[in-house]
Parts: sequence; C-alpha cells; structure tokens
Amino acid sequence: MEIKGVSVKSAPTFVQNRFPSQYDEWLTALSPTSREIVESVLLSRWYPLQESFIEPTQKLCDLFFEGSEDGAWEVGRTSAEFALGGVYGFFIKLGSPEFILTRVTTIFSNMVRPGEMKVAASSHGAALLEMSLPESDRLLEARMAAWMEQALIISGCSNPRLTVRDSITEGAPVTEFSATWTD
Repeated sequence: MEIKGVSVKSAPTFVQNRFPSQYDEWLTALSPTSREIVESVLLSRWYPLQESFIEPTQKLCDLFFEGSEDGAWEVGRTSAEFALGGVYGFFIKLGSPEFILTRVTTIFSNMVRPGEMKVAASSHGAALLEMSLPESDRLLEARMAAWMEQALIISGCSNPRLTVRDSITEGAPVTEFSATWTD
C-alpha cells in the first residue's frame, strides 16, 4: 500500500511545530528508511504506507503521548487544519456536512492506493463511512477519524464525533466510521 507525500508531510510538520526541541529525537527513533522518506518527502510522490505514515505516527505516539493513539488524533486534526485552511476553509464552510464528508471520501481515494472510502449512509446529523483497503492499521484509522472530525468542525458543525465501529484491523471486511454532529 502507498500514500501520497502530502499525507506523509503532516507528521514531521506536527512534530516540528508541537515538539521542536525533540524533533531530532523523533527522527533518530525512526528506522533509516522511514527517516530518509520523512527528511526528503515530495508532496506529490507515492510512498510505502508502513515506513512513511504508520511508523512515524507510532514513534510520535510513543515519544510524546505515552504510546496513546491520542497522538494520531492530534496529527489527524492538524493535518485537516492545514489541508482545509486558507481559501479552502471558505468553501468548506459553504458546504453541508454531507457534502464535506463526500469530499473527504474523494480526497482519501486520491491519497491512499489501493484504497477507497465512501459514504454508505447519510441522514441529517449522521453518516456512516466505509473505508476499503487490503490492510489497515489502527493509527491510520485514528488519523482518518480525527481528520474527518476536524473537517466537520471547520465546516461549522457543532459537537462532531467520529468513531470507528468496525475495523479491518479486527477482521471486518471494511472499516466503518460513524459520524454524528449538530448544525
């Protein structure tokens, strides 16, 4: 599996901004392959998911969040703020939450290969999204859930909540994300 460089870039940017004095410690904790990718990432290039995305996320969780997935959530939120900030933030605020989540599925499908995400069900204040991948990782799922939750916040939703209902990591055929919010 591969992921686009723009998604890879969010972890080192997060560490540089939130933990600048420990950035070198984080880099040193990475495997040589992972470190090389992180130090020379090109936003439009494809990289192996494990070395470029999962390992750097795991290391920042270990070093800065006592091994908790909270680190993956924080990176996911920060990544959404970066991706949807500026001029895109204006357009995000104009769209309905359902529109935003549909856009998220398109973005995901262009960032992970092979991979697909779709809105399986949607009603006022709730949606069910399905992510299909040949394999997954709990940190990828956490970062995706946090990214979507932050996208809903940016769009103006109140009380957004995203949870992973079923997971490929636990043997489910797809990972299901349950989204709820108020307008």
